Amino acid sequence: MTTSDDYPEKTCSIDRLIRHEKLVEAAIEGRKTEQRRDGIYGYPGEIFELEGIAFEIIGLTHDRLGDMTEASAQAEGYANLDDYRDLILRMHRGMEWDLEHRVWVHRFRRIE
Repeated sequence: MTTSDDYPEKTCSIDRLIRHEKLVEAAIEGRKTEQRRDGIYGYPGEIFELEGIAFEIIGLTHDRLGDMTEASAQAEGYANLDDYRDLILRMHRGMEWDLEHRVWVHRFRRIE
């Protein structure tokens, strides 16, 4: 069993994992099942809520941006990898899309 001791300390609280309205909607509808962040917002087994609906973190990995696929972008709630990359670069002015940059991938599922 994985515990929070298997990971570094959180860098932000889990309630800040998914904030953008369209991404909240995508998670609630089941179109979004992953969230990439530079830090750790939640550990496997941890529960969070979006608009009163419970979700559970079911996986946490430390991946390179270069590991992303079209399926990864779709799990993020985007149509394709180009759309995901373009939005990230617009949101983070001055950022370069560095394929070696590592991010924490929070995988989650809706609790019925």
